[in-house]
Order: sequence, then C-alpha cells, then structure tokens
Amino acid sequence: MEKEIKMITSKQRAQLRGLAMAEDTIIQIGKGGITDSVIASVSAALKARELVKGKVLENSMLSAREACDALSEACKAEQVQVIGTKFVLYKRNEKEPKIELVKDRKK
Repeated sequence: MEKEIKMITSKQRAQLRGLAMAEDTIIQIGKGGITDSVIASVSAALKARELVKGKVLENSMLSAREACDALSEACKAEQVQVIGTKFVLYKRNEKEPKIELVKDRKK
C-alpha cells in the first residue's frame, strides 16, 4: 500500500520560506548537472535538516526551476520556492521531525 503524500499548504510554505532565509546554501549544481552523488547528498541533507537551500551555478545547463523539479522528484521532497538561481526544498523527517509546521485551520 502506497503512503499518501501530504502536500504542504500555502501557510506552511510561507513559514518554510521564512526559515529558509536564515539557512546557508549547501547545494550547488554545476556543469555536471544532477548526478547520483548530488541526489544522495541532497537526500542526506534533507534527512538531517529537513529544509535545504541550493544554487544553480552559471556554468550549469539547468535552470534553477529544472534543478528544483528534478531534485524534488528524485528525493520525494516538496518545492518551497525558486528565486533566480536559488531554490529551497523541504522533506519532513518522519522519525525525528525538526521543523514544526503550522497547522491549517480549515479542515
């Protein structure tokens, strides 16, 4: 049985964008593009931090949107935002959650 994927709400996305402002950019996508080692390091970072910020370098063939799309799919993470050459991904750590998302009032 496949687990239901919970999408984050716009309120939670706004909360994550605010948190991401204080985060350092730890992922850089260069001319090599998105390789297995990049996916592995992003997955590890998401597991440790839940929220990661990445940057697409000028020599990359990918746009920030393309890199964000590819990494979010490969790591099963949520796209928080893409601005210019930077992007932010979020993936909840089910065993040890670090970020408490705001609850949506509407149910």
